[in-house]
Amino acid sequence: MELASEVIAWFVDPVNWQGIDGIPNRVWEHVQMTAFSTAAAALLSIPLGVWLAHRRIGGVVVVAIVNIGRAIPSFAIVAISLPISIRLGLGLGFWPTLLALLFLAVPPMFANAYAGIAGVDPALVEAARGMGLKERQVMTGIELPVALPIVLAGVRIATVQVIATATLGALVAWGGLGRYIIDGFSTQNMAEVFAGGLLVALLAVVAELLFSALEKRATPVGIQYDEPIGIPK
Repeated sequence: MELASEVIAWFVDPVNWQGIDGIPNRVWEHVQMTAFSTAAAALLSIPLGVWLAHRRIGGVVVVAIVNIGRAIPSFAIVAISLPISIRLGLGLGFWPTLLALLFLAVPPMFANAYAGIAGVDPALVEAARGMGLKERQVMTGIELPVALPIVLAGVRIATVQVIATATLGALVAWGGLGRYIIDGFSTQNMAEVFAGGLLVALLAVVAELLFSALEKRATPVGIQYDEPIGIPK
């Protein structure tokens, strides 16, 4: 109860809502980094996954990428990205955090894009080809719309992971909500630590709900998908 009271007092303190260390600014930093890293990962992974699945090549590569992405701890990804960023002359803060989040976000997006296209009913694809559609038209007009819910599921999974892992960016001098957790530990302010974790959790829940709603709107009637990598039932 004492900790709960301290957390409430931390949230209602006007000081925590102002300036560079204020909640609005830290939330905005977190959202910006999440949006930028997931968008960059989507541009790198989704087109490649869609193309490889359309061509029916690279299935072993998909499994390997997914397994690697699941096996490497988030902290290790941040630790690896730091010397790479320094070696490239990018310094601390933004770039090592971005590199780590990019590496984290690519596997689920790539895997779901591949699984979504590969799971489209072959009869539907052959019917489209029989109607004279070119391969690009089949891919963009038939396969991609049907696979869109699975592709969005990959984006959702990646986004939630990025929101959680972006807190580690505070270890390499970046801002965001992780600053509350790291700074709270350094000053033994458990109320600040708990408040930072709560804000990250709330942001992740909001992202989960938004993308879940998009998935439902994009899902054709009568079709359901498994998680976390969507395979048509």
